[in-house]
Amino acid sequence: MQIESLVVLLVVGAVAGWLAGQIMKGYGFGLVGNIVVGVVGAFIAGLVLPAIGVSIGSGILGSIIHSTIGAVILLFLIGLIKRA
Repeated sequence: MQIESLVVLLVVGAVAGWLAGQIMKGYGFGLVGNIVVGVVGAFIAGLVLPAIGVSIGSGILGSIIHSTIGAVILLFLIGLIKRA
């Protein structure tokens, strides 16, 4: 992985994690927390979205949308587990 790819991964993860925090709880999780939520969300979306036949465009905006959807799914599941 080149340094540029790593920087893009971190920026997309941070933005997606922040957006998911705004959507689900109304606040972010700090820089490191946002990055982790965004990157894990991208992994989850990479598994779930193709399985249901959803395709999102390419590029950075597509990656942010893709990661945000996965991060919202992640935060929703975490919220369900906390309630139980």
